[in-house]
Amino acid sequence: MTTDPQFSERLFSYGTLQLEQVQIATFGRKLDAQTDDMPGFSLTMLKIEDPQVVATSGKTHHPVVAWTGNPADRVSGAVFAITPEELAQADAYEVAAYRRDRVTLASGVSAWVYVDANSPRPD
Repeated sequence: MTTDPQFSERLFSYGTLQLEQVQIATFGRKLDAQTDDMPGFSLTMLKIEDPQVVATSGKTHHPVVAWTGNPADRVSGAVFAITPEELAQADAYEVAAYRRDRVTLASGVSAWVYVDANSPRPD
């Protein structure tokens, strides 16, 4: 993962932000990924109503995670080093059913992740 200070943000994705076509449409480039896990969360699917998001991802249902607090629950994905501007672009891509939270991944990396907007927050 890059240590270039321009790429100061870490973003964890368990879903469509891992797709190359979504990365190109959202960030204008393919992101370098590092595999990681997010403990204490479970994954379900969410129906996406936004036609632009569906067109970008090619999917009508996207994964969404919610905090359970159970260390046995774990969601696998990838962490990306991105710029603050790219983080704002990711915010614009995600629909209102998601909110951005900061989490600590299994590797110890602190990263942003999009979770179910109705999910409880970790204590």
